[in-house]
Amino acid sequence: MKIEKRWVISFIMISVVCIIGAFWPTVTENNYVLSAFATTDHIVTADVAWMLTSCCLVLIMTPGLSFFYGGMVGKKNVISTMLQSFICLGVVTLLWVVVAFSLAFGEPVGFGSGDHFYSFFGNPFTFAFMDYVGVLPHKQLASTVPFMLFALFQMKFAIICPAIITGSFAERVRFISYLIFISLFTIFIYAPLCHAVWYPTGVLGSYFGVKDFAGGTVVHMSSGFAALAGVIVLGKRKNSQHIPTNIPFVLLGTGMLWFGWFGFNAGSALAANGTAAMAFATTTTSSAAAMLTWIFFDRMNGRKVSALGACIGAVVGLVAITPAAGFVSVPESMFFGFVTALVSNTAVNCKYSKRFDDTLDVFACHGVGGIMGMILTAIFAHGENASLLHGGWNVFGHHMMALVLVSIFTFFGAYFLFKVTNFIIPLRVSEESEHIGLDLSQHDETLDPKMLAVPETPEYS
Repeated sequence: MKIEKRWVISFIMISVVCIIGAFWPTVTENNYVLSAFATTDHIVTADVAWMLTSCCLVLIMTPGLSFFYGGMVGKKNVISTMLQSFICLGVVTLLWVVVAFSLAFGEPVGFGSGDHFYSFFGNPFTFAFMDYVGVLPHKQLASTVPFMLFALFQMKFAIICPAIITGSFAERVRFISYLIFISLFTIFIYAPLCHAVWYPTGVLGSYFGVKDFAGGTVVHMSSGFAALAGVIVLGKRKNSQHIPTNIPFVLLGTGMLWFGWFGFNAGSALAANGTAAMAFATTTTSSAAAMLTWIFFDRMNGRKVSALGACIGAVVGLVAITPAAGFVSVPESMFFGFVTALVSNTAVNCKYSKRFDDTLDVFACHGVGGIMGMILTAIFAHGENASLLHGGWNVFGHHMMALVLVSIFTFFGAYFLFKVTNFIIPLRVSEESEHIGLDLSQHDETLDPKMLAVPETPEYS
């Protein structure tokens, strides 16, 4: 088999990064950075235990997502779809260590001074190769756990974000092109947005007052709008009709996602405290309400109750409550799940959405779910000047302006990155490769061993 240059270049790149890691010097002098850390005396062991657990819970969400998506696609594309989610564990982890964590939480780069300093992203060299990221707690970002633990927890969020996007262009994207895109997305969209919302001086959090407890804006809106951009750039599949291959896979994936989401939301309290307990409760209540609302609304519209619908409804409820998990009450979380399920269900079944070939309705579920979560958070979030009910229309207006800005940034940013990727290596597989399925054409693997008799051609790779 002929080895193409793009794979040689890919191997050289990973080799260089890993070799640099072997000789990366231990940095000990940077007064600005060192002054941001407290001593180990401030570490709370209960918080450490809970955050270690939360890291594991959030990590399992990515394999869960791979089962969730893999069960929904056609038989010829199950393995490729699952791998597109799973591979993020490798790609994004190394990006996060080398540069993305610095872009998200490094020394702020922005404008203004004093209490009116607002930043857009972090200095990419502050924590490059995890410099200064060790056992000491960070005074502002994570004051009771080792900073390394905070970095690892945030890494899991960065991993699942591009994995969510894959459902929109399943069954037609070239694997190497996909790897390029998720790398660009993590560096140029996810990391800056993460900084803008969650860093203490980030412009969306500090100036616009955006409340995002666990990633409704950072993860779900960004992935939803990126998914929409990907659908537009790649175009429709040749055969957009398929029967889900394995509904039990979808049920398993939903269970793993629901289980992991407790770490996603309750872990975002960054402590073993009452806020974490409340986020735990609101998470499961919103999901339960959304699941039931989805299947009953389906029946009201003449569609049968389905396992697939129940699973999608449950995930939509989890998406909806994510930005508000620690900011609202349990009864309010029921309303979050209920309203978002109605809106997302309508979006999935709207005739206008059929104009776009969003394979697994990522935008209608994660994009719309993230938007609804942000709007409802801007209405109900507790705390002084936190929302419409606890601060007035000015607070709500700032949230809505931020919503528009995030939508524009993530959609057009992703659209541009898709175009750049397509210029480097075409995103779309050949018509023949699409016809035989990505499992075989991209990976030479299949659920049906009889298909392995198909001859290999250079076009498939």
